[in-house]
Amino acid sequence: MINIAQLKQDIVFQSELKGRPLTFHTTWGIFSPREIDAGTTLLLRHLTLSEHEVALDIGCGYGPIGLAIAASSQGEVHMVDKDFVAVDYANKNAQINGLSHAKAYLSNGLSAVPSELRFTTVVSNIPAKVGKEMLSILLHDVHQQLAPGGQFVVVTINGLRQYMKRNFMDVFGNYEKVKQGKDYTISRCVK
Repeated sequence: MINIAQLKQDIVFQSELKGRPLTFHTTWGIFSPREIDAGTTLLLRHLTLSEHEVALDIGCGYGPIGLAIAASSQGEVHMVDKDFVAVDYANKNAQINGLSHAKAYLSNGLSAVPSELRFTTVVSNIPAKVGKEMLSILLHDVHQQLAPGGQFVVVTINGLRQYMKRNFMDVFGNYEKVKQGKDYTISRCVK
């Protein structure tokens, strides 16, 4: 028999990301609630950061990428998601891990991100089903808000690799395949 009360309790696990131990609280209905997914792991393994990043994590979920950046950097980290449950958990996880320079808020892409902010790093684990229209909006909005020399680094399923290459070239004029794994590709461009 299924114990509903038990299913409603937070899922709690620890993971070491970018050499830092982090504790995560999640719940059913959020992407990859029991462990850090393979795409996120690959992205974080190959993400180069400076000491004072102003970073944005788009589609942050419960916060693994944004919080790994916050644990590795003295700068500020913004995390956005269109799911209010994910935003609640990302903020809870920032607090649990003592990362007061990271905050999550509700936003569809960059729609609620203050337009005056200029980011040195923007990251995203882009869902395969996001759609080309939303991807186009994201690419143009990120280009607008990246600081000169800032990087946009994404992880996608391998099937989207050529699509990302074409669109990075169209919007940013450059593309770098950082790493291709069995299922995922890390793509990077610079403003």
